[in-house]
Amino acid sequence: MDLQVQLSCKENSYIIKNLYPLYLHDLSEHYGFLPNCHGVFEESDDYKTLSEQNELHNIWWEKPEVLFPFLILVDERPAGFILIATPPHCTKGIDYFVNEFFLLRPFRGKGLAEHAASIVFDQFRGKWELFTNPSEKNIVGQKFWRRTILHYSGGNYDEEFGETFDGYKLIFKFDNSVV
Repeated sequence: MDLQVQLSCKENSYIIKNLYPLYLHDLSEHYGFLPNCHGVFEESDDYKTLSEQNELHNIWWEKPEVLFPFLILVDERPAGFILIATPPHCTKGIDYFVNEFFLLRPFRGKGLAEHAASIVFDQFRGKWELFTNPSEKNIVGQKFWRRTILHYSGGNYDEEFGETFDGYKLIFKFDNSVV
């Protein structure tokens, strides 16, 4: 399988926007999210269509030196995305934050997600942070990030449970500025 991870541009932003509802549906399994009264996975009933929801994500293509929307392709087909944020969209003292990470189910369990994460980590040097759901419903996600960061950092990372801007999470931190 040929894996490519490329920075998405405005012209192909629709691909990540097409995948995003699948990502939210996937998360609903771990968080218990339900769609709003219009069938859209959003907290607010203000969003009646996926098109309206997609407008929320335009910021990822409006701040090219701050927000980095990566598209994951496998054999030239869209397979997922990785959204990377930098200050001011991170915790103080953090250079890079994995805001969202998603790989479609047909591509999971093949090492592609770990490889895609490593490709993105290699593109930016500094202090990294990411959160994941700490509940038992997300054991697979926790194991994925633990294994991925362990392999990538050679075991040089921090893991803790704590409060974040997005609630109580399992937090991973590592620094790849010195390799």
